[in-house]
Amino acid sequence: MLVQGSHSVVSSVSEARPGSGAVGAGIKGGISYGATDELGYNAVDPIVPIHDLHATILHLLGLDHEQLTYRSGGRDFRLTDVSGRVVTGILA
Repeated sequence: MLVQGSHSVVSSVSEARPGSGAVGAGIKGGISYGATDELGYNAVDPIVPIHDLHATILHLLGLDHEQLTYRSGGRDFRLTDVSGRVVTGILA
């Protein structure tokens, strides 16, 4: 998984370390989601914002990211802010 700045590209877990990672975690096996530039540094298409990545991880953990809030300074905050969406393209 490549995370760069406020954007990320979810790539095949087996690319980085074969036999480890998100096996059995509800993620499709052997897929690559997204692309990078020719140097492999910047996310190109589709760009997955970090809030969407957080929402997807929380979904895989069985938590509803919209219900997970904390109070600070008299205001309720969410880890995924107001824009997090579950990336369904990687779910098994």
